Amino acid sequence: MSEQNGTKEAPIEVSSIPTVVGINFGNSYASITVLTKEGNADCIANEDGERQIACAISFHGEEIYIGSQAKQQLVKNSQNTIIGFRNLLGKKFSEIKTDKPVVSAPVIQHPDIADEPAYKVQILQAAPTPLPVTRTNTPAASSAPTPRSEPTPAERILTPLEVTSIFLKSLVQSAEDFLGKKVQGAVISIPAWFGDAQRAALEKAASDAGIVVLQLLEEAGATIVATTSGPQSENLPADRTQLVVDLGSSGVELALLSLRHGLAHSLATLSDHTVGGDYIDDKLIKFFAKEFTKKTKTPLTVAPATETQDKRAEAKLRLAVEHTKRTLSASTGAATCSVESLKDGLDFTANINRLRFDMEMRSIYDHVFKKVQELVEAAGLDLYDIDEIVYVGGSASLPGLDSVLTQGLSEDVVTPFTAGTVVGGGVGDPTTLLSRGCALQAKLLVSLPENTDEEKDVKKAFASGSQWSAAKFTTKTIGMLFPEDADSSLGGQWIPAVIRETALPARRKFKLDVDLGEGEGEKKAGFEVWEVKEGVKTEKVKPPPLEYEEGEEEEEEEEEDIEVKEKTLEKETLLTALVLEAKQARQSNGRWRTTLEIQFLLGADGGLEVTAWEVGKNGAGEKATATVPAQ
Repeated sequence: MSEQNGTKEAPIEVSSIPTVVGINFGNSYASITVLTKEGNADCIANEDGERQIACAISFHGEEIYIGSQAKQQLVKNSQNTIIGFRNLLGKKFSEIKTDKPVVSAPVIQHPDIADEPAYKVQILQAAPTPLPVTRTNTPAASSAPTPRSEPTPAERILTPLEVTSIFLKSLVQSAEDFLGKKVQGAVISIPAWFGDAQRAALEKAASDAGIVVLQLLEEAGATIVATTSGPQSENLPADRTQLVVDLGSSGVELALLSLRHGLAHSLATLSDHTVGGDYIDDKLIKFFAKEFTKKTKTPLTVAPATETQDKRAEAKLRLAVEHTKRTLSASTGAATCSVESLKDGLDFTANINRLRFDMEMRSIYDHVFKKVQELVEAAGLDLYDIDEIVYVGGSASLPGLDSVLTQGLSEDVVTPFTAGTVVGGGVGDPTTLLSRGCALQAKLLVSLPENTDEEKDVKKAFASGSQWSAAKFTTKTIGMLFPEDADSSLGGQWIPAVIRETALPARRKFKLDVDLGEGEGEKKAGFEVWEVKEGVKTEKVKPPPLEYEEGEEEEEEEEEDIEVKEKTLEKETLLTALVLEAKQARQSNGRWRTTLEIQFLLGADGGLEVTAWEVGKNGAGEKATATVPAQ
């Protein structure tokens, strides 16, 4: 808890700061968020009406397609269509696995640069324009007009950096068209595994696209900014433990974060690349391929496909199931998958409802849940300790995944589904969350004076491996125990002061009304400071008996016991105690009361200083202080 120094900073008007944007640059999809006049961060659509823009570029003759138009080229023009280029930034060709089947332009060794990955595409190159007529270049009067030359086939070699530059330029162009003015800076999201080479390559690509990069922000940092800015759910505690589930195309990234008074600390992280959005797509297209074979008696082998016709059919199905997944995420009804001329000229249309879809995906859901359990155990916590789940990525928008992950968690756990914010581009929407976080971070950075310690500190706070992310934190909750409610499990009234997993140093301040009891004579106020052990007690209870309608026969099946969890507190270490004379006590309804202000100061080394003083109409009284050295 922080105190004001008596001066208030003037609110920042968005119209007075440079035009900045936030870009979520994923390997499969990207999104871009701008700041409105009111200061809100809104994810915008490109010229094709897409908020989720496919990271794909396709070359067809003289045309360049970007986004969904490029992905559609995977069916008939896959050799000139480039996808998955973000993950190749800053990598050497020798580091890239090329043994897997590809559905787009393959990665090759650059013909002119040693150990550099590249793509080779076929284009139509416009012929040179005839020289203009000048004093030194005048055609003979009898010569005929020069006919326009047709474009000629050519080969183009592009590095992942060059492809990225083309793609980022198109994103910023969409933002400039929307805003009607030039973008002056951007914060771009990056995965946690990006090293120095990847960061440098991305910054170079952005610079080549004319983008001023304010910061490369790790995805976990963008998530924190997005989820701690703006209005919060009423059911969400300010101090909470947050589970971040980032289900990308090629893997799942999990993070368990401690949010304490707006500061975030990472408790544990886990990466698993054996499951991801691509695996969901594979299962779905295999399901529809079986349906196609069942209906038409025409064999279709996909994921992977080997024959040319099957490869083309798989590409068509991959495009179609994107719409199917979005429909299932937003609606409780059935979703349709429809493809014209899927194979051998045969059209295909089939439906899948959410129940059937969840049955097909159950093994993936269970795998992610198992990894969540591993993550929580590694942090020394229980699933019941999680207060909030945050989803990142389109594949995490599935209600079935949310239903499985909330097993074993508290009934009060808040997710985008329980808060009703899973769609619509707003707070909580997994598809726009990262770009929103980047835009809000950009707003913060440009509001600070350039090249100041404050600006450097903000950037450092989200830097990988910085002293900020390696900060020490409390392992036990520290609080005050007042000699009231003697029947309680702790023998008094317990008020937590510094919650466990709070980053150090920390300060907390409280203003409390204290009951001093009845009777006359000298009044004193006091409390003990304890370190407590928190746990979760699990009990198995029999379910309530079923109620039967009159005339119904009772079934004798024995139902399994239900697990009921309850949080527990146990006194562990008495740190100190404070007693002070209550000179400003007041009587009300026969009982004496006074008001105390109490401050807890925890140093970076873990040392504790507790100060308490009485406040009333005569002002602040004498202070009583106790110190506890670092263990």
